[in-house]
Amino acid sequence: MMRLWAAVLAAGLLTGLAGCSSQPKQNNAETKAADSGAAETKTAGAGVADPGLQSGEAEILVAAAASLKNAYEEELIPMFQAAYPNITVTGTYDSSGKLQTQIEEGLEADVFMSAAQKQMKALDEEGLIASETITNLLENKIVLIVPSGNEAGLAAFEDIEKVESIALGDPASVPAGQYAKEALSSLGIWDGIQEKVSFGTNVTEVLNQVAAASADAGIVYATDAASMSDQVEVIAEAPEGSLKKKVIYPVAVVKETKHPDAAAAFLEFLKTPEAVQVFESYGFTSAVN
Repeated sequence: MMRLWAAVLAAGLLTGLAGCSSQPKQNNAETKAADSGAAETKTAGAGVADPGLQSGEAEILVAAAASLKNAYEEELIPMFQAAYPNITVTGTYDSSGKLQTQIEEGLEADVFMSAAQKQMKALDEEGLIASETITNLLENKIVLIVPSGNEAGLAAFEDIEKVESIALGDPASVPAGQYAKEALSSLGIWDGIQEKVSFGTNVTEVLNQVAAASADAGIVYATDAASMSDQVEVIAEAPEGSLKKKVIYPVAVVKETKHPDAAAAFLEFLKTPEAVQVFESYGFTSAVN
């Protein structure tokens, strides 16, 4: 069944890519130049079909928000590589802000998927993202969690101010922390809890602190809480109206990728019903209209 699905997926993606990659016919001079080897001086980033997708080997790096790691590593990357065995996909996962900085400083990522639109927009404005590939792919929720057992007796999102220790993502670089600050500020709670807060460098760190009961409560994505449902308990989602915008995960091809066709194939795979079903099994919902 896996082989059949992989064959169908590969055929579908290749058909789509062929349509996207079609080039106008060369004139005689261009043809002669290509025949003489002049075309070999062009780079993959300039739009030439990536030979790694069609006949050779290609390796792409996906820089993705930490909350995506389980879905990517456990299911999505293996599924994609079953369809494209000649393409090796490696993931690097951290807070979206840190990944943004790394790309700005020269990280040779081929695909970027952030946990908020802010980081994607910043990279796009800096000319580091292939703008036409940006896709708002997923939606998540922000939730208040406590260690299993809920000994603090919390019943609502606003009850976070009742506990003695709180774990949050650092709003300076962690989207979950930015959302937490926005929600708690709108509820009039943010300033009053600062002496109780320890800031994590990514959302996974926050989740682990609460799971280990080293923090009485924390705010993470619903998908993170679902991944440790035996160790943490969800008290409530951020109240309606406490966030101005939905929690959206955009994905795009990095402009300077050396493997544009392979990167585009991976992005197209992420939009397939099979991939979306995997994301949904981890608690995400589709944001694609």
